[in-house]
Amino acid sequence: MRLVEETSPHIQPKTVSELVMDAQAGDRDAFGELFERYRPAIVALAMRRVRNADEAEELAQDVFVQAMQKIQQLRVPDAFGGWLRRIVHRMAINRLTRRRTALACDPETLEATCFSIGSPDAIAEGREQAAAIRSSIDRLGSLDQQTLKAFYLQSKSLIEMSDQFEAPVGTIKRRLHVARKRLAKEMDVMQAV
Repeated sequence: MRLVEETSPHIQPKTVSELVMDAQAGDRDAFGELFERYRPAIVALAMRRVRNADEAEELAQDVFVQAMQKIQQLRVPDAFGGWLRRIVHRMAINRLTRRRTALACDPETLEATCFSIGSPDAIAEGREQAAAIRSSIDRLGSLDQQTLKAFYLQSKSLIEMSDQFEAPVGTIKRRLHVARKRLAKEMDVMQAV
C-alpha cells in the first residue's frame, strides 16, 4: 500500500479560473467546489450587509443560485470572487428595501392622524393631470413605457431595474433620462392640442 502512495502523482487543486471554466461548461461539481471555497466569505459579507445570521445564510444561498444561473455571463474567470461580492451587494440592497415593515394601525388612529391635502378642485385637477401623464406614457415606445412605469409606478430602484432589464445601472439612468424627455415632449404635444 505504501508503494502505491509513493508512486501516485500528487494532484494539485484546481484554480478558481479552472473551476469557473469547468462550471461554465456545465460541471456541477466544479461549481460545488467554488461554493465550498467561497461560502464562508460570502456569508460573512452578507452578515455585514443584512446584520441577521438567518438572513445572511438565506442571502448567501440566493447569491449562489443567482451565480450558478448566470455564470455564463462571467467573462473573466479570475474575477469570480469580485463578481460574487457585487451580487451580494446588489441582492442585499434589494432584500433590505423590500424588508421595510408596515405598521398596523386601527381605523380611529388612522383617521385621527391623516388629513386631506387640497380642495376637491385641486384633487380633481391632480387626477386629470395623472390621467394625461398615463395617456402620454401609453403613447411612448415600449422600452420608454417599461422604464418609466418601473421607476415611477412600481417604485423600483435603479439596481432593481438593472436586474430586471439585465442592463448596467448607467444604462438604466440614461434610459430614464431619455424616457423623461420623450414624455415631456409628448405632454407638450397634448397640451398644444
